[in-house]
Amino acid sequence: MEEAGVVAKEQQQEVTHVHGAEHKTPLEAISHGPLIHTAQVVITSSTPAKTKTSGIPTFSTHEEHRRHILIHTAAVFRDFSRKGFTEGMSGHISVRDPEFPHYIWMNPLGKHFGLMTAGDLICLDSKTANAAGFLIHSEIHKARPDVHAVCHAHTMAGRAWSAFATGLDMLNQDICYLYDSIAVYASYGGIVFAKEEGRNIARALGPKNKTAILLNHGLLSTGSTVDEAGFLFGLLDRGCAIQLQTEAALAGNPSLKKHVVSDEEAAYNFKMASEKNVLYAEAQPDLEYEFAMAGPGVIERGVEDMKIDHGL
Repeated sequence: MEEAGVVAKEQQQEVTHVHGAEHKTPLEAISHGPLIHTAQVVITSSTPAKTKTSGIPTFSTHEEHRRHILIHTAAVFRDFSRKGFTEGMSGHISVRDPEFPHYIWMNPLGKHFGLMTAGDLICLDSKTANAAGFLIHSEIHKARPDVHAVCHAHTMAGRAWSAFATGLDMLNQDICYLYDSIAVYASYGGIVFAKEEGRNIARALGPKNKTAILLNHGLLSTGSTVDEAGFLFGLLDRGCAIQLQTEAALAGNPSLKKHVVSDEEAAYNFKMASEKNVLYAEAQPDLEYEFAMAGPGVIERGVEDMKIDHGL
């Protein structure tokens, strides 16, 4: 067995890695043949679904864009429910309004993620919202104009790994989507009922990180779309679970050797797989499943009545 191990190691050292696809965009690289198609959701029952080949869809009016964002936000909530990211009234997703970027939409207090519809979402201050959620999300949106969506929830793996106040190793190809973009907020200040704690979390996130692990609290993700933020949140949670399992295996068998992806390869994976159009596309299979399981028009319910109230 020892000789075989030595041979395997020598063979591994002889491998030359060739990335390829240097002349392609990330979406072109991942799609064999024509560009992958990402579907825009049906906005009304009388409007046919559209497809677009460049990832994030574009819209001719703010109203169409707002409807799309709110529908997809409701679908992300349902996806979170299916994945077990619920804990009583904890957890929230916010999205920046496409027409009035100083307004954000968020879930109402106490609505189960698995029952969310586009019409349930609120423009903050218009109805009862989660105070802790508002104080966290509003400060992140203020500090990061590039962030259009923020997700936060108290997951099992996220809370468990957060107790160590450290980031994640690049243990596999997928977690490299978050290479050098996982912040750690290593100071627990209790339930967030003050603006300053929200600002502390925003400062910990910094100017470029996409996600954060909050000590004794949970996980947080951001994105240029709610689709991206939702996908990255799930990726971060699974990364925490994999790290916990890896550390447990190592503790049980110290003879094992943990192999971490090199900085060079992790940076390449991040470049090719963490681009905003790719991440939008990554989210669509799970969201399409939610639309199919909910049935026609269910997640979209109430979206036609969603408008910005300038009296706020």
